[in-house]
Parts: sequence; structure tokens; C-alpha cells
Amino acid sequence: MRSTIFAFALGLLASTAAQADVTVYSAGPGSLINDLAKGFTAKTGIKANVFQATTGKVMARLEAESSNPVADVVISASWGTATSFAAKGLLLPYTSPNAETVPDFLKTDTAVAQGVAGICIAYNTKSGLPVPKDWADLAKPEYKDMVTLPDAAASGGTYSLVEAFAANDMNGVLQSIKDNGAIVAGANAAALNPVLQGSKAAVFAAVDYITLGAKAKGESVDIVFPESGTVVAPRPMMILKSSKNQDDAKAFIDYVLSEEGQKAVAKVYLMPSRTDIKVDRPLIGDLKLLSSEGAPARDAVLDGFKAIFN
Repeated sequence: MRSTIFAFALGLLASTAAQADVTVYSAGPGSLINDLAKGFTAKTGIKANVFQATTGKVMARLEAESSNPVADVVISASWGTATSFAAKGLLLPYTSPNAETVPDFLKTDTAVAQGVAGICIAYNTKSGLPVPKDWADLAKPEYKDMVTLPDAAASGGTYSLVEAFAANDMNGVLQSIKDNGAIVAGANAAALNPVLQGSKAAVFAAVDYITLGAKAKGESVDIVFPESGTVVAPRPMMILKSSKNQDDAKAFIDYVLSEEGQKAVAKVYLMPSRTDIKVDRPLIGDLKLLSSEGAPARDAVLDGFKAIFN
């Protein structure tokens, strides 16, 4: 009798372990993380609990829970999160077998990109103005007072571009669009909305997947990746060393990097991290990328941006 009860108990524990939940904190599109969680559960039988918010709110929640960690996996909109967390020893080393075709600059031993956003020019296709081909085109007379841009202090993508401009001695471009009447409108959505509404014609440093999503909904907007170069913003996935469900967390990373998971990433107009996933949009290999090597420290970059845009 005892052996029967013992065997039953072991079976129950094994079943419980197999169905253990994984908790994912994610910045970025809510539809994406919800689709990934649903697909992961269907594939593995493991429930994925999701907290979706801005990167700032995700970081605040992690900080509030630091004495009793809850999250297993964190997905940020800023690669700087992965760098910072790794430096603090907060991350579990893991390399997914599905990361083989992810370029080296999109992965480390403790983080891998879920997908990648590109920084571009977004323009209103009904503005009647020439389609811009490079950043400096937005300083031309026809674009006077018709350009917005996100605040580098509020938008990680804009900060990355401004950082690259500083590293490549391109701050004169920022000054020229400021002199042409460009205005800092706030975060990404605040900069894009006037262009969607037609009161402005273009966004300097728009986020590609947000703009392409608006285009897919029928808005009169499209994107251009400037000829002189741009930057991309990888979205790192990380397993916290404090995770109590490390095997399930690894399985979640594997799923996101599977063909099915990467197609879900592409569905919201992000670039897949894997180079073997083909989608009908510009990919990293199609872009000229600006290096940020040699850029000043973050505070100095932001001080330079503020000095130009008051």
C-alpha cells in the first residue's frame, strides 16, 4: 500500500513539474508576447504568465520584487538592459540551439534578441512633398516646420541614433533639422501621430515596426531607411539567475527562436533575429548600419541633444 502511495506521489510531483509555469516580463507589443505565450503553451503544455508594459515599468517591477523575484524571463526594448544585468551578475548563461542563425552581434552568452527594430524616417504619403532619401533631406526648405522627432531621453531608438551621430561626427544633421523647424514631440507615438494626422510630414528617427503597423491599418504613412546609414534596436531576451523554473525558461527562449516563434515576431513587423526567416520587409542585411563605437557617455549624448533642441 505504501509503495502504491509513494509511486502515486512521485507521479503527481512529476506531472506538476512538467506543467510548471514560466513567468515572462516583456516590454513591447502586447499582441506579440500574448501570441508567443499562447503558442508556447500549445507546443509545450507549460503555462506562460505574462506581464507586459514599457521597459521603464518592467524595470520598476523587477526592482520592487528584487527581494523576492517572480520573473523567469525578461524581454526588454533596450539592449542596454542585457548589458547592465549581465554586469551585475543577474543573468543565467544559456545558448539556445535555435540561435545558430542569429548573428553574433545579436547574442551573448546571457542574452539573445527576440527581434530587431530599425530606426527610419516615417513620412506621410499624401503630404505632396518629395520622398526623403536621407536624414539631411529633412533639413531642405520643403520640409520646413514639417518634421517631428522623439525625445532621445524618452525613446531608446532615438537615443541610439543620436549616439551614433555623435560617434560619426554627424551632429550637424541634427542642428540643420532643428534650424529647419523640427520639433521634439515626446516619445515615439507622440512624434508619429501628427504625421498620421497630416499636420506634419515626417518623423526623424521613427521606429519601423510601429510605422509599418500603422501602414497595415490603412494609414497614409511609409518608411525610408536613410542612405547614409541608421541603427537598429535589438530586443534582448534574458533568463534571470534567480529563476526557479530555469528549464522552462530555456524552453521559452527556444520557442521564441523557433521558426514558429520568429514568424510571430515578424507578424508585428519586427525583423526576426534569425537570418533564415524570410519576410517581405527590409532586414538587417539590407541596411547600412552606423557604428556607435567611440560615442560619448549617455549623459554627454543627451546633453548634446538638449543643447541643440533647447
